[in-house]
Amino acid sequence: MIYRRTLLLSAPFAASATLASSATSAWGQDAFGAFVNGVKAEARRAGIRDATLQQAFAGVEPNQRVIELDRRQPEFTLTWPEYRARVLPDSRLQAARENYARERSLLARVEERYGVDPLIIMGIWGVESAFGTNKGNYRLVEALSTLAWEGRRAAYFRGELINALRILDQGDVTPARMTAGWAGAMGQPQFMPSSYLRFAVDFDSDGRRDIWDSKPDVFGSIGNYLAKNGWRRGEPWAQPVVLPAGFDVANATHDNRRSVGEWTRMGVRRVDGRGFGHADTSGAVVVPSGAAPGEGFMTYANFNVIRRYNSPDFYALVVGLLGDAAA
Repeated sequence: MIYRRTLLLSAPFAASATLASSATSAWGQDAFGAFVNGVKAEARRAGIRDATLQQAFAGVEPNQRVIELDRRQPEFTLTWPEYRARVLPDSRLQAARENYARERSLLARVEERYGVDPLIIMGIWGVESAFGTNKGNYRLVEALSTLAWEGRRAAYFRGELINALRILDQGDVTPARMTAGWAGAMGQPQFMPSSYLRFAVDFDSDGRRDIWDSKPDVFGSIGNYLAKNGWRRGEPWAQPVVLPAGFDVANATHDNRRSVGEWTRMGVRRVDGRGFGHADTSGAVVVPSGAAPGEGFMTYANFNVIRRYNSPDFYALVVGLLGDAAA
């Protein structure tokens, strides 16, 4: 899943522009048409039906807004307090509590099948799509075609475009309902097409994997993604800690895993005053950039599983904290 951090922070601004007009002939309609014909030929060789291709590319043109967003991706240099305040406002924390109370029964069934903490599923759902309210308003085939034709990572997006055509050919969704963010992340979990093909599930057993409008499929797909990436049932993701005076932040790396007993002997303590559990449990201290003096997190294997969904520490931390707030 690419560009996720940029998308999370820019989504409110990008969403307002999703209906911007497509590029005109100045963008090279003849060249784009030749590109599309080449994609269709490749798709046919992959076994995708002509009827699917005709529907998928009907009315597709280079989308100028997608090109602009790809060229103007901002570099975010937010500190941890700034990022946390932006992604976890009080309104989102309250929405997490309300949605968790409403969906607990469904989430419990997902947990039973996949062994994934339902609070983490709630956290990812809330961060990725504001609890299903922001599924993306770009036509996926048009956005991916634009990026594969003109974008900086053309080969990557061409592969995702072929994957999107495979999804359409399977009949799980129609081109009109196949909406996404400008960079191709789809539906409520914000899966790229390749992730959809690997991890999306038909949890409600209606014959379709619908990550746009079926909450069972959305939650089940997130749970399956985390389970397939190594989620450890019943283990925590992280705990806020207080670091001792003089703590060397050079020790705060993902690779510096030590037993929590050793961290305790170094003076690391949980904020809530409780113990870490078994002294031989392995953990790593993470200190997000800009954190207050003495602030950190004891992270465990499941923290790194969340990072498989999206790699920045900031992302994994806000997902976990939003899930904690839901409870």
